[in-house]
Amino acid sequence: MPIIKSAKKRVRTSKRNRALNLEYISKIKSTLRDLGREKDTKKRAKLLDKAFSAIDKAVKKKIIHKNKAARMKSKLQKSLDQKKKTKKK
Repeated sequence: MPIIKSAKKRVRTSKRNRALNLEYISKIKSTLRDLGREKDTKKRAKLLDKAFSAIDKAVKKKIIHKNKAARMKSKLQKSLDQKKKTKKK
């Protein structure tokens, strides 16, 4: 346990920041989970926009790195395109 006053304050702020960061991360994970379960391509496209938005907000708050976000978005878009191709065949 911290003894110095500033260290105690830092513990409090880091707890608060962790709680906020976990909210953003859980939002991303839940949208990705919903996206994986959805079969309808139109609904998938809407969920994809929602996921992109959640990812971009996390990047803006510096919760995840911008390159990780780019990888995630690219992977999601690829999976949506793959599903569309298999549906047309």
